[in-house]
Amino acid sequence: MFDELAWWFDQHGRDLPWREENTPPWHILICEVMSQQTPIARVLPAWTEWTQHWPTPSAMAQSSPEEVLRAWKSLGYPRRALRMRDCAQVIVERHDGEVPDTEEELLALPGIGAYTAAAILAFGFHKRALVLDTNIRRVIGRIHGEALPSPTLTKPERERALSLLPEDTAESVVWNAAVMELGALVCTARSPRCTECPLIDRCGWRELGYPPDQHASRRKTQAWEGTLRQSRGKIMGALRDSDHPLPVSELIAADPSQAELALAGLLEDGLVERLGDRVALPGSLKP
Repeated sequence: MFDELAWWFDQHGRDLPWREENTPPWHILICEVMSQQTPIARVLPAWTEWTQHWPTPSAMAQSSPEEVLRAWKSLGYPRRALRMRDCAQVIVERHDGEVPDTEEELLALPGIGAYTAAAILAFGFHKRALVLDTNIRRVIGRIHGEALPSPTLTKPERERALSLLPEDTAESVVWNAAVMELGALVCTARSPRCTECPLIDRCGWRELGYPPDQHASRRKTQAWEGTLRQSRGKIMGALRDSDHPLPVSELIAADPSQAELALAGLLEDGLVERLGDRVALPGSLKP
């Protein structure tokens, strides 16, 4: 299985900058946080800008919340930007400005979960770690006859994936990257290109006649139009585009009921601050 995957990845893997040899672990961390719920096409220019502007944790640790939120632009879920800044500060304070290289230490960083920690270990430090993103879970699920994996990662699923991870450290790093790429480009959730798959002869889902998703009733579709998330995004966009605080009345004019809730949530999350009738990105309001 590894040989087929490695050959396919060598021939068809995308030439992404964070895959270059000697990419710093900090740059891998930025990539992985940005890639959460955001397509690679949108991540690429932002990652390039961020790694040039903040090439080290020490550089980002000196930034302001306003600065990182403006630089985050419209990537979505802007709390990730603040968590990355918090993460940089902890790395400077506890690890002398160097990203730690153990799972325990990585998980102790703000905003770093099991998946991100494993990805940093594998792609940043070239260690053997099981990286289980949506793409990898889908490929492994289909090998075992499932249309799509469960909405939540289970212990048996993790153990099954771990049994496929090569014992050799170098091979395990390639395996993670190759399976992830296969899921992103070929073994996609919709309209998979099975005839192009290097694992077509190992696919249990194909052998069973492509049975439907047994977890379909448990999946939630994420709407956008008319949601609180959309309203939050509009407020954040308006504040990023403005070089001065904006009045509350201007921010909620389009949809008072939804925008008021959105503004309250942004205040609670520390993404904006308010003084009287004025609202701005954190750190930019003065009495």
